[in-house]
Formats: sequence, structure tokens, C-alpha cells
Amino acid sequence: MEEKENMLNSPNRLTLFRVAAIPVIVILLLFTGRFPTFIAAVLFSVAAITDYFDGFYARRRGLVSTFGTVMDPVADKLLVSSSFIMLASHGWVPAWMVCVIIGRELAVNGLRNIVAKKGKDISASHLGKFKTGFQIAAIIPLLFHYSYFGINMAAIGNFFLWGALVLTLWSGTDYFVRFRKMLRI
Repeated sequence: MEEKENMLNSPNRLTLFRVAAIPVIVILLLFTGRFPTFIAAVLFSVAAITDYFDGFYARRRGLVSTFGTVMDPVADKLLVSSSFIMLASHGWVPAWMVCVIIGRELAVNGLRNIVAKKGKDISASHLGKFKTGFQIAAIIPLLFHYSYFGINMAAIGNFFLWGALVLTLWSGTDYFVRFRKMLRI
């Protein structure tokens, strides 16, 4: 019963909300009109905000759980990756950038698994957190896509996308350099 209670605590519900939002965002992005992309952008924004609050509440209220520790980063990666894939499917972002961003996430996840098997943990670095922030800051205006009040949302999104790409490569390289000794056979 205790594990079930941990799984359904408030921070974990926020994580589960983020996961549940993903198919809705994807379905909305099957359509390219102003209304569905606007709703997708708003839903993505709310889901992205829950990433901050689930960790904050879990630590502050002592509700850190195995489920939350494992699923929180998975939910983040799924939300960001699925949004980038849908943006690339419409040609709103270059597919090669999406491949680099998702490839880095998979590579660092693999590194985390190797390091975990050796009894160590790779927590998100400050650089990794900035990377995530830039990715979210890129995705939101890219999802809005259309101009609102004379503001070119795509241009804003592309500005942050290039920053996200740089931080993605930099933080990925940083992880592998810092933990290179653990990769030796």
C-alpha cells in the first residue's frame, strides 16, 4: 500500500499529468491551424511548468519516491522529444537539429545507466538544466508558430532553438568528459 501511496502523491501526479499531456499535444499538432497550435502551446507550457513544481514539492514535502526519481526525467524527455518531432514533421524546425537533440538525450541516458550500474548517480548538472530551459523556451513559441500581436513567434523560437542546440552539445560533451573514466572497460 505504501508504494501505491508514493506513486499517487502530488509530485507524481504532476509527472503523470505531463505524460498524459503528450498524446493530446501530438494530436493537436496533427493540425496546423492557429487554434490547435495555440492550444498545444498552452498545454505544453502548463506541462513544462509542472516539471519545476513536481521536484520542488517532492523535496520540500519529503515526498521523493523511486517512481518520481525515475519517471520525472522520462516524462521531460518524452514531452520535449515528441514536441520537437511534431515540429519537425511540419518543417517548422530542421529535422537534423531534432536528431541531434534527441540523440544527445539517448546518449546521456545510456551514460546514466552505465554509471548507475557502477554504483554512481549522474544528477542533472546546471548546464543540463539550462539546456532544458532553452529547449522549452524554443518549443513554446515554435508551437505558437503564427505571429501574435505582430510578434514573429517562429523567429523567437528559432533564436532559442540555436541556443538549445549549443547547450545540448555542450552539456552532453560535459557529461561524457566528466564520466569518461567510468566508460573504460
